[in-house]
Amino acid sequence: MKDASLLAAFEGPLKTNVGGCFPGERAVFRGHDLHAEFSHADWMDLYVFGITGRHHSAAQLKVLHAIWVNTSYPDPRLWNNRVAALAGSARSTGTLAMSAALATSEAAIYGRQIDIAIADFLVRAKVQAESGQSVQDIVGDELRVNRSIGGYGRPVAKSAPDERNATIFALAEEHGCGNGVYLNLAKEIEAVLLAGRWRMRMNYAAAAAALALDIGLSPREYYLYMLPAFLAGMSPCFVDAMQRPELATFPLRCATLVYEGVPRRSWTV
Repeated sequence: MKDASLLAAFEGPLKTNVGGCFPGERAVFRGHDLHAEFSHADWMDLYVFGITGRHHSAAQLKVLHAIWVNTSYPDPRLWNNRVAALAGSARSTGTLAMSAALATSEAAIYGRQIDIAIADFLVRAKVQAESGQSVQDIVGDELRVNRSIGGYGRPVAKSAPDERNATIFALAEEHGCGNGVYLNLAKEIEAVLLAGRWRMRMNYAAAAAALALDIGLSPREYYLYMLPAFLAGMSPCFVDAMQRPELATFPLRCATLVYEGVPRRSWTV
């Protein structure tokens, strides 16, 4: 099918299976009446149902909630929270502050890009393990290709375990989600990395991804589910900055900078 004919096939009223709004009558959410069938629904249930088209058990939703809660750090020094704080310092609007902070959460090292990378790796690793390849070889092959494995190692605390993992593992165990295939595989990978010369511990990205995969989310669904994960920590940073004088968040004198580059130069026109 050529491009023109492809577009022609979709010309006219948009056909969608995800829902529709009928003002004065009803709203449809993936084939369900939003107000009649979801009036008592948990927001996480609605959100994840919107992404996946599947309902999840109360226990699974508890774990998905906790994954978000455990990473809601209201610390304005964190890269994305700093954006929210600086927006408040500049007296921007809350919507612009949160939107910009969420956009910077799409980070390759600490943010959403690593989420989908580790989820993708765990899916591939599971297939390889089921075909008979050892976890040792899976880890070695991945490191040879990519030189690192997302979700393992933590530059800000190299030797200490991630403070969030014990909490989320205990809660997952409590709700019957603590012994899944992906979580066990993630722990095996950590054991290999700790025993080898890499000395890398599992961080929260791998823990959360493994739990979500065991709950049944695909890597893309997991990525979309995680988009608002940092949001609860951003709003306090914005509010805090708004309570200080304008521009009084992270002010820095030029004289305090230690500059070791090219010395001062004279410019001629």
